[in-house]
Amino acid sequence: MTANPTATSADRAGDSEDRARPSDADEAHPGSRPMRADAVKNRARILEAAEEVFATEGVSVPIDTVAERAGLGVGTLYRHFPTKEALFEAIVEARLEHILETVRAQADAPDPGEALFVFLGEFAREAAAKKDLFEALMSAGIDFKSQCAGMVDEVKRHLDALRLRAVAAGALRCDVSTEEMIGLVMGACQAAGHTGADEIGCQRMVEIVCDGLRAPAGRPSAAVAS
Repeated sequence: MTANPTATSADRAGDSEDRARPSDADEAHPGSRPMRADAVKNRARILEAAEEVFATEGVSVPIDTVAERAGLGVGTLYRHFPTKEALFEAIVEARLEHILETVRAQADAPDPGEALFVFLGEFAREAAAKKDLFEALMSAGIDFKSQCAGMVDEVKRHLDALRLRAVAAGALRCDVSTEEMIGLVMGACQAAGHTGADEIGCQRMVEIVCDGLRAPAGRPSAAVAS
């Protein structure tokens, strides 16, 4: 069979996945078998393109625009994400998974205090870099806590473990909770955005917050905040 001479490059980009399109039963239960390598690659391209498009043009942009930016056909996009809401949720999950990977990477670091503050800095960079994306998704009614409650709770559990290790090592003041740490860092990022600060300015504000979280020199740890 000869190729369709009128096919667009975006349509051709998804051809390998189209030829290996799973059965209806497999699509209804995507976890029944691993995705092909080309399907995994296409999914990642869609998510990357969607993040960029939604952040710059808003969530009301036609889904065709996302497919075009990803260099794929609309059919390929819809096979991965049947609705725009499914795409929104996948973006949130991808961002949370990145944060999870970051906090897990610090779990067994030899310096508990350094591990905690490295994570808080990375968390702040993620929040600042994706500020427009998060705002766009929230304007679409995406509730991060309810949509991905399990992943949010897991991030908090890992961060709480980092906090307890840092307190025990005398690197973090003992009267601050995990929720307060998150609130302070997020507040610094939001304040930086409102004042028009660039990435360096935002990091400077987060560093000031982190300095306030450090245990005063020479003061022993006391009761740990729950």
